[in-house]
Amino acid sequence: MKILYLTTVIPSSRRTGGEIASQNFIDALEQSGHDVLVFGYQRLSDVKQLKRNEIIVGKRHIESHKSQFYPLLWMGNSFLKKYPYSAAKYYSSNYVKTIRKIFNQNTYDIVIIDHAQIYWIADLLPDKVKKIIFIAHNIEHEIYISQYQNTHNHLAKYIYQREAHLIKAYEDNLARIASQVWTLTSDDSKYFCGLNLNTKVFDLPSSLHCSVEPLQHQTSSKKFDIGIIGSWTWNANMLGLKWFFQKVYPYLPENLSIHVAGKGAEWLSGEYENVHYCGFVPDVQEFMAQAKAIAIPSVAGGGIQIKTLDAIASGLPIVATPVALRESLNIHPRLKLPNNQINLLTF
Repeated sequence: MKILYLTTVIPSSRRTGGEIASQNFIDALEQSGHDVLVFGYQRLSDVKQLKRNEIIVGKRHIESHKSQFYPLLWMGNSFLKKYPYSAAKYYSSNYVKTIRKIFNQNTYDIVIIDHAQIYWIADLLPDKVKKIIFIAHNIEHEIYISQYQNTHNHLAKYIYQREAHLIKAYEDNLARIASQVWTLTSDDSKYFCGLNLNTKVFDLPSSLHCSVEPLQHQTSSKKFDIGIIGSWTWNANMLGLKWFFQKVYPYLPENLSIHVAGKGAEWLSGEYENVHYCGFVPDVQEFMAQAKAIAIPSVAGGGIQIKTLDAIASGLPIVATPVALRESLNIHPRLKLPNNQINLLTF
């Protein structure tokens, strides 16, 4: 079948957990013999050569904290159009024009809308599109409710509350009009089943070949006590990192060495004497293997956290919040956990 896969960011670079999940869906569809054409934005800094089945609808900033004045523009558009901020961020006349052009030239058996943030695409699809599949990576509005509950800034509270209200209305509507909804966790599936009985949950590691494999670097010498890794450009992850340093770090011994990896936490550089900010690391497994223990301080978010699966697969001791483990302990039926590998972190 001919499938049009519409997403936010071309995912083949696999820079975030969401991109890993999206690319695994695309790979699985292609391996099943389907012809998949992928549409999405590309980061301004990305010079990766496109695959034959990828079409860029434009280059733009993706992570808000490095987008200069663009967040103000996106926020303004969100109020003018009454869109959630996270949807206005990906809306563009170029995306609209490209979608209309491609449908004037081709016919597709299935259109996949990947992420609730581009729900507005559903209004652009011609009547000849008979089957729409919505991939729900998370229950989006629950993420913004968590962020609302975890901030004390009044302006931020208003923005998160508005975002939660708007994105819930739109993701619910998208789930209702879709032929199928695909989710990554059983909890998400239960929610969307209430909106669309044709909801399917996918076991990300086994069905989509995501890596839950033993570390190849177990012989690496231990270079620090605690390792923390994540995509800190996503605000839900950043909330957890800041929570760790505000609520947990003050209780830790001063001689404990902590290394933090991942883009978006530059503010940590030089902030604490025993904390080293590594930035982006090319090999997640090697980074984890150098730690004596892994900390996963998630306080908000939904779906599956790839970093939690990688940490479990490492075999290293893990200290994690209940949020970090919301799905991961049951996500892979063949994954055997060593005794006392995981300890819960609650404050």
